[in-house]
Amino acid sequence: MTITISGNPGSGKSTVAKLLEKKLGIKYVYSGMIFRELAEKHNMTLGEFGEYCEENSDIDKELDDRQLEILKKGNVILEGRLAGWLAHNNNISAYKVAIITDLDIRAKRIVNREKGSVETRKKEILERERSENSRYKKYYNIDLKDTSIYDIVIDSGDKNPEEIVEIIIQKLDK
Repeated sequence: MTITISGNPGSGKSTVAKLLEKKLGIKYVYSGMIFRELAEKHNMTLGEFGEYCEENSDIDKELDDRQLEILKKGNVILEGRLAGWLAHNNNISAYKVAIITDLDIRAKRIVNREKGSVETRKKEILERERSENSRYKKYYNIDLKDTSIYDIVIDSGDKNPEEIVEIIIQKLDK
C-alpha cells in the first residue's frame, strides 16, 4: 500500500502521516525534511531557499527524483507538497490524500510549533506558497491548487488529527 499526503504548510499533514504510520505499520517518509536540511546546509531560511530554488531547478528535481524512487518502491506513506502529483503524473498506484484548511488556522499551528507571530507566519506561508506554485508550474506545469487528482480532500480546520486518520482508514477499507 502506498499513500501520499499533501497539503499546505500548517495543514496538519505531518501529524496525520505520523499517526497513519503507527496505525497501519507502514513506513513514513517526510520529503519536507530533505528540503529543510538543504536550506540549512545553504545557510538560508526556507523563504530564501525557496527563492534560490526558483533560479536553481536542480534542487527541486533532486528532491522530486528521491520522492519518485520512494514511491516506486511502494509500501510507504510519503508526505510532500508534490507527492500526490508525482504519483499521478508517473502512473504510480497510490492513495492520494490532500489536507487543506484556511491560512489563519495554518499560521496559528505553525506559531504553536515554531513560535513567532501569526502575522509574520502568514507572510512567510504566503511567500513560500508563491515560490512553490511558481516553481512547480514552471518545472512541471502543475497547479498545486488543483485538487482533482486526489482520492480524498480533507479540511483539517474542524477536525483533530485522529478524526482525519479515521476518515482516511475508512476510505482505504472500501
